[in-house]
Amino acid sequence: MAELTPSTREVARRIGVTETALRKAAAKGRIEREADGQWDVAKTRRRMVETADPVRSPLAGAVSAGMAQPNTSSDATPYARLRVAQLALKVEAQRLALDEEKGRLLDAQTANAAIDEIAGAIRDTLLNWPARVSGLIAADLGADPHLVQTVLQQHVTDLLTEVADRFDPPRIGDGAADH
Repeated sequence: MAELTPSTREVARRIGVTETALRKAAAKGRIEREADGQWDVAKTRRRMVETADPVRSPLAGAVSAGMAQPNTSSDATPYARLRVAQLALKVEAQRLALDEEKGRLLDAQTANAAIDEIAGAIRDTLLNWPARVSGLIAADLGADPHLVQTVLQQHVTDLLTEVADRFDPPRIGDGAADH
């Protein structure tokens, strides 16, 4: 059967905290009285341990002492896990800010613009390549330079079309795939 008491002072004494600490915890919503206005000592002790600040509260060590959950450390309290998560997020934010400051991060729009510029330069180089090399290839083969350039130009155009289709597939619902 649950151990109940109407006295805030008595429940504080049984748990091992000051009455002021108990009142502060109640004011913050960490603990609450039962519906009949009494304190359930075991439930209040458990909630105080679960929500204890491991740095400030003597109850934070109660978890490892076996008061609430045996064989767990004080890092297992929800409050301790929250503090660790907050610290991890703070460290990650600082790391990202440092990376941005050092120029190791780019926004997506800048990266896309750079990629488009590089891809355009590669495309233009490939489109001009048949005109530059067709005379050399024709001389090696003893063929008509215009015919070699036309064949090379067709193959380069086919290659660029294939690459464009691979990197920019038709979107669902835009009508391109419906034909």
